[in-house]
Amino acid sequence: MRLATFMYEGTERAGIFNEGKYFLLADAIGREMSVLDFIREGASEFEFTRPVEPESLCAPIPRPMRNIICIGKNYADHAKEVAETIQSAQGDDLIPTTPIFFTKAVCPAPGDGATISLHSHFTQQVDYEAELAVIIGKPTYRATRQDAENAIFGYTILNDITARDVQKRHSQWFFGKSLDGFCPMGPHIVTRDEIGLPPAGFPPALKISCRVNGDLRQSSCTSNLIFDIPEIIATLSQGITLLPGDIIATGTPAGIGGAMNPPQYLKPGDKVECEIEKIGILTNYFAV
Repeated sequence: MRLATFMYEGTERAGIFNEGKYFLLADAIGREMSVLDFIREGASEFEFTRPVEPESLCAPIPRPMRNIICIGKNYADHAKEVAETIQSAQGDDLIPTTPIFFTKAVCPAPGDGATISLHSHFTQQVDYEAELAVIIGKPTYRATRQDAENAIFGYTILNDITARDVQKRHSQWFFGKSLDGFCPMGPHIVTRDEIGLPPAGFPPALKISCRVNGDLRQSSCTSNLIFDIPEIIATLSQGITLLPGDIIATGTPAGIGGAMNPPQYLKPGDKVECEIEKIGILTNYFAV
């Protein structure tokens, strides 16, 4: 199943994407609700009626109830490129031995096709980071690795856009990653049963890439995560109850603009495409 949020007749509506067509969630289940409400309630019976034509796509969960939980330096090649070119002021070890957690504020999150401001009055070093995002499906506390799969509702694509100069200036990651519009997600949430089918399995091994104006910048597989999804969920839930609708961004592979020689930061007019196998392509455009 693929869930979406889109604009229809001037209103933000939740929907289902099925066999190339969009359907209103309210029509399919008989009552109005958001994608977040749907995840919380666990509704499962549908009756597809008339398809609709969305005016534009929103993020599947435009207004997450809590900050996005992010994992830093979770691909070895990315950890190395950061250490070699844009080492953080904290002087972190080259390859983390325990997960590095931080959060990213987002409200609202842009969707597929949205144009995002570069905040050029404030930053000149805006970068992209393609990531697999995990959507939690039920309250989860003190989970084991074996519990992790059942804690997941589904997956989406997230671009962890980052202002590198702001990140360095303030000696931490939160601010530079939380500017308005810096967390596009989509195009859909794909449920874990659909993603988990072979050959992806669990934790899923999915190809992940990012292109800027058609130029391939990032290319990897989620099997290369240092800390995989079961470990992330198990670790977090030892002290934090994960709630339905919580979103965890699992990290980005090598190929960020800030690590290129010379650095290649985003500029007005750029088109960024983040793609993950079995989920789709998240496309965004950038303006001043």
